[in-house]
Amino acid sequence: MTDDNLFLVTGATGGLGRRIVRILRDRDKPVRAFVRLTSRYSELEQRGAKIFIGDLLRDKDIRKACQGVRYIISAHGSTEASGGAQELDYRANVELIDSAIEMGVEHFVFISVLGADRGYEDSPVFKAKREVERYLKSSGLNYTILRPSGFASNLLPLAERFRDTGIYILIGDPKIRSSIVSTDDLARMAVDSVAIESAKNQTFAVGGPDVLKREEIPQIFSHIFNREPKLINPPLFLLDGVRRGVGFFSSNLQKSLGTLRVLLANEFFCTTDEIDRLQSVYEIKLESLEAFIRRYLVTGD
Repeated sequence: MTDDNLFLVTGATGGLGRRIVRILRDRDKPVRAFVRLTSRYSELEQRGAKIFIGDLLRDKDIRKACQGVRYIISAHGSTEASGGAQELDYRANVELIDSAIEMGVEHFVFISVLGADRGYEDSPVFKAKREVERYLKSSGLNYTILRPSGFASNLLPLAERFRDTGIYILIGDPKIRSSIVSTDDLARMAVDSVAIESAKNQTFAVGGPDVLKREEIPQIFSHIFNREPKLINPPLFLLDGVRRGVGFFSSNLQKSLGTLRVLLANEFFCTTDEIDRLQSVYEIKLESLEAFIRRYLVTGD
């Protein structure tokens, strides 16, 4: 195995990053997985990924990780444990882009977020993603920007709790719509973007095949697990009260709750034309949320 087509994957131990590495290794592609020492990366190592232990907050680590790389897939994101939007979602990506230019990287795939272009002032993450998109487009690199709606994998813990208890907590307006994407479909698109000419220098809204009202998600779970949902639906203003309260103790947590509020208060779904474009460019039949949940929690595929 040579490094002629070496991929660097950041966020490699996350829900999306792990899937990207699995696909690449299943295709026998060389992968350098950027991980933190404290993360769980044994699965990636066992699959044959080359482990790069570093810190995305250190420019020196980023530059070293980019050496000899042909493709970069930026799949990392900020959390309270890992750092804030300014440091990880914005600055680390800018340094990745600068290093990619310096090292002659052929293609840069950036995982953004659906709605990054809407100007949500209350969300540092959305603002950071928007500015990175702008920086990448003006960089001269070949790029693909994927703007996913919610990840189906993020609903697996909620589905497991529903399976065990029948309880589903839905904060805010149950009529708000979303098109949740199969995390496996998104991972495949991230990998395929470097080889598809019609994906080069393009931005894609990425969602699942169905536009769902949020109240329909527990109904899907009910259908899968054959039990009646016990819906708990606290109003959004309760989150606003929590945000004000935590602001006295942690401004970073208050800001991250701003992103959560944006996600809960707004609709994030793809149009029919956007879904058709995805399926055409990537030659993929997008997986529904119900099929994703069944595959992981019922059939075990």
